[in-house]
Amino acid sequence: MTQYTIEEDIEQIAGGEYERERVPDSKLKGWKSFLGMYAGEHAAGTEFVIGPLFLTTGVSAFDLIVGLLLGNLMAVLSWRFLTAEIGTKFRYTLYFHLEKICGKKLVTVYNLANGVLFCFLAGAMITVSATAVGIPFNMEMPKLTDTLPNGITWITIVLVLGAVISIIAAKGYNTVAKAANWMSPIIVLAFIVCGIVALSQLEVHSFSDFWNLWGEGSDPFPGQIKYTFWHVFLWSWFANAAMHIGMSDLSVFRFAKNPSIGWTTAGGIYIGHYIAWIAAALLYAVYLKSPEAQAFLANGQAPTVAPGPLAHNAIGIFGILAVILAGWTTANPTIYRAGLAFQAIIPKASTFWVTILAGAIATIAGLFPAFAMKLLDFVALYGFILAPIGAIIVFDYFFAKRAGITSFYAEKTNINFNYAVLWAWLISFGIFYFISLKFNVFLSFVTLPTWICCGFLYLVFSRYYQKKHTF
Repeated sequence: MTQYTIEEDIEQIAGGEYERERVPDSKLKGWKSFLGMYAGEHAAGTEFVIGPLFLTTGVSAFDLIVGLLLGNLMAVLSWRFLTAEIGTKFRYTLYFHLEKICGKKLVTVYNLANGVLFCFLAGAMITVSATAVGIPFNMEMPKLTDTLPNGITWITIVLVLGAVISIIAAKGYNTVAKAANWMSPIIVLAFIVCGIVALSQLEVHSFSDFWNLWGEGSDPFPGQIKYTFWHVFLWSWFANAAMHIGMSDLSVFRFAKNPSIGWTTAGGIYIGHYIAWIAAALLYAVYLKSPEAQAFLANGQAPTVAPGPLAHNAIGIFGILAVILAGWTTANPTIYRAGLAFQAIIPKASTFWVTILAGAIATIAGLFPAFAMKLLDFVALYGFILAPIGAIIVFDYFFAKRAGITSFYAEKTNINFNYAVLWAWLISFGIFYFISLKFNVFLSFVTLPTWICCGFLYLVFSRYYQKKHTF
């Protein structure tokens, strides 16, 4: 499969063709197309942050290595048996599928939430690239506990990066997507080389040496919580909850020839969310032995988690370029997709200007290091908010007939706002978010219960609301 063909797939997935109709059989793609796309999608700039952040939680070797192995397996199974299954059955975009169940006006609310969260995620990507761009300028790197910008150099670099990324996303998405496909092998190579170099710097000569790097774990850094096996397992499962159990990747798998192509997600996940996370963690393990990091710890402060310096310390200029490219190539399509979500709300606006708007929001978010430094928490929140909407689709598909309700109810009754969906999401979100805040429960622990609760309530409320409307 050529890189150009893969790019065509991504452009279609981003919203180009068949937005309001079933994808024709002549346009279906094979497994090579999806394998290349997922490998590029999940070896991203945020991987340089996530790996080190695991170490700040004092995670043990078993919890990290086995927790990631099994948690990512659950993510792959979710893609294969839920998202790919439904995506290849109906071959609709997420938005069109939701519209058939929820109605146009309710989908608009979802688009707004989705677009804003995409912008915040892109902001974290811009932050990642800024830590690499700032190295030649001797920029002070953001600390793990930083929330606000730490100086004029940081602000300037983020604003310039954000402006360039936004303009390119608005005017040259095709070029950027092609470039991202060509660059993804380079970025993956950089992760692997960083890991190998870090192992050498840590004097690891056997698997037992590698295991002993984390051993039984340690106390979390100041401002962090202690991660156990279940934290790692559930977080890695739901890091992409919006995409799999949240059904966002229906837009991807509508082009798949068969549901088994869902297994190709394993290629991207185990490269980006296993090898890359562990490699980035190794980079941070090297840094923690430095006099600078030890000085932070001696003063009761958390050492910085800045991807640029970590990669530069391992592989020099290539590390800087890899971090910049990883952040840039991921921020661009993320901003583009956020623009598409906003355009669904204001359809008369041009794609260019809604993408510029999305880029502006992302750039402002990138000024605040907290989105990157608290990425574990933000990603957990992102999945927690959006995943329950996917439960509506899953329960409508698997259980509607058994529950005695009509599938695609909004389409069949021509309603714009399905209150059964709204109340199912609000109640499930409200209950479990309250539990998380009240009892200090990590959000990834309640994502699955929230998802199940939302789906169940949708069935219950639908039985009540559908009795009031005949067709």
